[in-house]
Amino acid sequence: MYLDELTTTEFKERIDSKTMVIWPIGAVEEHGPHLPLSTDSLQPEHIAERVAERTGALIAPPLRYGYLRQTAPFPGSISLRWDTLRSIALDILMGLAKNDVRYIVVLSGHAGRDHMSALRLAALDVVDSHDVRIWVMSDYDIAYAHMDELASQDDGHAGTIETSRIMNIRPDLVKERPGPFQPDWPRFEMLAEPREYFPDGYHGDPSAADVEKARRIDDIIVEEMVRFITEAVDRGAGE
Repeated sequence: MYLDELTTTEFKERIDSKTMVIWPIGAVEEHGPHLPLSTDSLQPEHIAERVAERTGALIAPPLRYGYLRQTAPFPGSISLRWDTLRSIALDILMGLAKNDVRYIVVLSGHAGRDHMSALRLAALDVVDSHDVRIWVMSDYDIAYAHMDELASQDDGHAGTIETSRIMNIRPDLVKERPGPFQPDWPRFEMLAEPREYFPDGYHGDPSAADVEKARRIDDIIVEEMVRFITEAVDRGAGE
């Protein structure tokens, strides 16, 4: 259940020492010629709903914007500034903590390093000042740990795994899938125009995607999240 569907009275009655809140975060970001700009939002929201159904966690209203760098020049990509993302995350996490939520999972579908650093630093500020435990993760932290089972090691942005997952969640938004492509990135160089090496905005092999792969990887992600959420709450209840 999304927590903003509750009344204020219901929210007060629902929150206790075992309440877990999952906050999905995405991005408005290009994902090649075949996937929607909402790709990084659809995935964590889908996972959050499945995990909440299994654990009884509440879902905070999603944030569908993030910090983009490499993909920012592409048409349709809309990036928050890094400081803006950190400030939004800080305010929302602080708000949850002030409402006596003790356990929070920040689940990001966008896994860019700088994007994730903004979320982690915001979470650290809240952990330092409140009696709360916060996990900051991307569903791809789990997905890529199982890469060998589902795709090639060089699969990446809008490639086999990501295309498979959107085919499962919103097949109506998936367009004709292109063939494999791997950019030849120059080592160490800071690029003002990454599209020179990444012209179609994807790398990996979208043509190898299928729904069965998506179901397998999403089941793995859900099971791992359910396990650590259940263990964390049970451990906290015994303290």
